[in-house]
Amino acid sequence: MQILENIIVQALQLYSIICIIYIFMSWIPNARESEFGRMIGKIVEPLFAPFRQIIPPIGMIDISPIVAILALRFAITGVRALFGFF
Repeated sequence: MQILENIIVQALQLYSIICIIYIFMSWIPNARESEFGRMIGKIVEPLFAPFRQIIPPIGMIDISPIVAILALRFAITGVRALFGFF
């Protein structure tokens, strides 16, 4: 069970890192329009979309990716707690 927990936690952590990379790409002009940017966008936008529907942008600042990353952190904590029972 420990191996399964580690695999799930590491996958969620990797997904968090990919989300952070995508957020930083917004600071670089035309980075999201590159092939790499579009590939990462296809990976992270499904996570960001529900949060964007709930949380509107504040001016020009979109905080939904931050909330999505926090949700991933809660998921990691939940996985660790769930496997702690076994």
